[in-house]
Amino acid sequence: MENFQIAIDGPSGSGKSTLARSVARALGILYLDTGAMYRACGLKALDLGILPKDEKAVGKMIPNLSLDILFENGSQRVILDGEDVTNRIRMPGVSVAASDISGHRPVRERMVQMQRDIAGKQNVVLDGRDIGSFVLPNAQYKFFLTADAEERARRRLEEMAVRGITGQTFEEVLSDIRYRDRQDSTRAFAPLIKTPDAIVIDTTYNSPEETLAILLSYLPDEIRCSRSPESPQ
Repeated sequence: MENFQIAIDGPSGSGKSTLARSVARALGILYLDTGAMYRACGLKALDLGILPKDEKAVGKMIPNLSLDILFENGSQRVILDGEDVTNRIRMPGVSVAASDISGHRPVRERMVQMQRDIAGKQNVVLDGRDIGSFVLPNAQYKFFLTADAEERARRRLEEMAVRGITGQTFEEVLSDIRYRDRQDSTRAFAPLIKTPDAIVIDTTYNSPEETLAILLSYLPDEIRCSRSPESPQ
């Protein structure tokens, strides 16, 4: 069987990353966290005192950015300019910076090329906002996740608490979610959209296990039954 690609798109907090990791684990394939790559770009700008919305300054920064994605013991590590920033990119403020910086063409083009290079070598599942529409338009399986903004904010707070990140209120996180929705869906280059061939899954009232079962039900038997325990995740 030829290599296949699974694209999972949707707004912030809809459960894309959780689902993508579960799909990779269930099928024994690679999961590439594309959002982490944009967070790294946003973090780089913040560290340099560059406004993520300043396209000119960001454009000058990108050629000098060194970004490596490593896969160790089933986990993805993000190495920015030689430093492991896997945890730092999840700090408050980086999410908005990632949304602001990801709309700039130089950033998008470089990250997308990296993503396509990785996806072209193996079976893979990617999640993001423009995977099915722009990054992997020919992906064999496309899904679009949705969920109420309030539920997405609740999930994000829980995720932050697990990582030991505190200090933000529900209202602040909800405001961040809505800001990202506007930014991601209205940006001029590669915006968040649902492609006509994507299957919509509303996760508002689903558990992660239920959402996984729904997605897997749309895949052919030869994929669901061909898991290789040695495959990267």
